[in-house]
Amino acid sequence: MTTTEIFDTLWMEYTQRTPSAQKIKDLFIDKGNKIINDHVAFRTFDDPRVDIDVLAKPFLAVGYIESGEYTFVAKKLYAKHFEHATDKNAPRVFISQLKVAEFSTELQAEVKKMIDAIPENELNSGELVFKGRLWEQPSFVVYEKLQEETEYAAWLYVNGFCSNHFTVDVNELDTFSSLQEVNLFLKENGFKMNTSGGEIKGTPEEYLEQSSVLADRIPVVFKEVTKEITSCYYEFAFRHAMKNGKLFSGFIAGSADKIFESTDMKL
Repeated sequence: MTTTEIFDTLWMEYTQRTPSAQKIKDLFIDKGNKIINDHVAFRTFDDPRVDIDVLAKPFLAVGYIESGEYTFVAKKLYAKHFEHATDKNAPRVFISQLKVAEFSTELQAEVKKMIDAIPENELNSGELVFKGRLWEQPSFVVYEKLQEETEYAAWLYVNGFCSNHFTVDVNELDTFSSLQEVNLFLKENGFKMNTSGGEIKGTPEEYLEQSSVLADRIPVVFKEVTKEITSCYYEFAFRHAMKNGKLFSGFIAGSADKIFESTDMKL
């Protein structure tokens, strides 16, 4: 697959889970904008069978390289971001993983059970990012138990391996000059913003400002019951020039920490 094919495939799957993203994209296009994707994010566990390095394989194969790493102490996460070595217009890729050993033995057992159930050919395919949930139909009882410890694991249990969010590059919008204008436009069109840590995460002094709408909720058929559960969300990023004149290209852990909460059921 080429870089374009990878992101086209991911976008098709993502918009099926996240109908609001296509609606938002269309609203921006109708205002005369071309949408450039700043980054796509994925979630996984730190089990070596499915960890960051495994999910990164399709991107490494088309020329991506590691470009930064991040630790989220409170959420017990570790992450890396990747950039294309030569194509500066290619979206960044952000992959985080849960530090499973830092949770209860019950959660560790459930995660192991999930991963043990993945067919060997899928684990070795190098294409986990496209595969979604590869274990049995989820149990609402298990979902709630996971949720008590971490929303992240509960979300993964239901959604599996997929694009957690795409991100509009606000710098490239023609009819908006700030993230504040973008957020106002979204709210005027009926979308609810993630306000955890403030509507805008980050500052010009940190060279990155981010915001996101709350995740869509889609019906999930559990073993016991059908419930509407958070799927994915759309993010918006405005990057500022550093002292050398170049736009900041990395991520701010403190801001990303709050962006993660866009999928929290309680928001």
